Amino acid sequence: MRAAGIGVRLGTEGVISVPDPPHASAGSDTAVDENRLEELIAEAQTALPFELPDLANRCASALGLGTALVYLVDLQQQLLIPLDEALEPLPVDRSLAGWAYRTVTPRVADADEDVMVWMPLVDGAERLGVLGVRMPSLDGVRMRRSRMLAFLFAMLITSKRTYSDWLAARARTATMRLPTEMLRAFLPSHTIGSSRCVSTAVLEPAYDVAGDAFDHSVVKDVLHTMILDSMGHDLVAGLTTSVAMAAARNARRGGGDLADIVGSVDQALAQWLPDHFCTGVLCRLDALTGVLRWVNCGHPPPLLIRAERVLGGVLDSPPQPPIGLAGQLVPATRQVHETTLEPGDCVLLYTDGVVEARDADGAEFGLDRFTDFIIRSSAAGQRPAEVLRLLIHAILDYQRNQLRDDATILLFEWRPQFW
Repeated sequence: MRAAGIGVRLGTEGVISVPDPPHASAGSDTAVDENRLEELIAEAQTALPFELPDLANRCASALGLGTALVYLVDLQQQLLIPLDEALEPLPVDRSLAGWAYRTVTPRVADADEDVMVWMPLVDGAERLGVLGVRMPSLDGVRMRRSRMLAFLFAMLITSKRTYSDWLAARARTATMRLPTEMLRAFLPSHTIGSSRCVSTAVLEPAYDVAGDAFDHSVVKDVLHTMILDSMGHDLVAGLTTSVAMAAARNARRGGGDLADIVGSVDQALAQWLPDHFCTGVLCRLDALTGVLRWVNCGHPPPLLIRAERVLGGVLDSPPQPPIGLAGQLVPATRQVHETTLEPGDCVLLYTDGVVEARDADGAEFGLDRFTDFIIRSSAAGQRPAEVLRLLIHAILDYQRNQLRDDATILLFEWRPQFW
């Protein structure tokens, strides 16, 4: 490997993570064409998504680097799909690029006579894919500029995917059913967070889900999370969940508390879809104090994981009717429960399709296997989003990639900045 000034040495796998020195200075061969770079950044604001591969190369050149490649992760987080349509996808689990994606750390490897740096593309806490930068040699300056380029393209991709069907299509490897298309239009990013908390979620089957959904949002120092499971597996089930999500967001953005939010969903479903309902759990975490408040409407109770073990029953609560049931079954005010988390606590929300997945002999995946997988993966140092990626793939493998019911998992962790 051609690396200067950063003490690089390859291990047995020919790949390493490289820290860049804090005050490295640029040599004459790393000069930046600032005028050209300014022009490119201005151009990026109006560039169409399919033009991003060429733009990445030109930005890399202006930064004194080599060539650049942009890959987005597919919907099921199994493949890294190149934005350059002439290239082939890379496996997330069996490639150096996938290693950078999984660990959210740079990876460096020999590439013939050059050096290849793989940078994770991250928007906040959401993993988008990877940026590959090929250059003749590597030093701290080039490493830092590669990271800057990754930051820039993560923001570009995030801003452009909100209005680009092309980017959405590139991330798909199968045809999506209409109920799923409608429901996914309402879903937020898979992972959100701040320095004090993180929330991440997965759901399958990715192209055929209809009744399950999740939502999470950070408002100042408060994390809002929600998981829903609508009865059925058709367009109406997706519509029920979509109306429920819209009503919850409307009440939340209007400043409503948890009881107000659930009440708004009850009213919306009773008015617009009177014969349909859904189960769900809604949570509100104060990320400054760790105070957790939640409402459970006919759903499996949340699970609390503390110090690598499940604290059974801590988040159980008396049963309440599902959301949207009309008439006297719905209480005037939903019961809100409260507890205080400890730093490092994780809370799990899930739908019954997760634990009811069955193998070829009919044995259920089960709650114990579900929680044990999360505890072991977390103890091994996996980030929350990677824990759920591995878990949902394990569930799919367990049922031979043919889920009988939607399976959705949301995990949030309280990690105050100083503890």
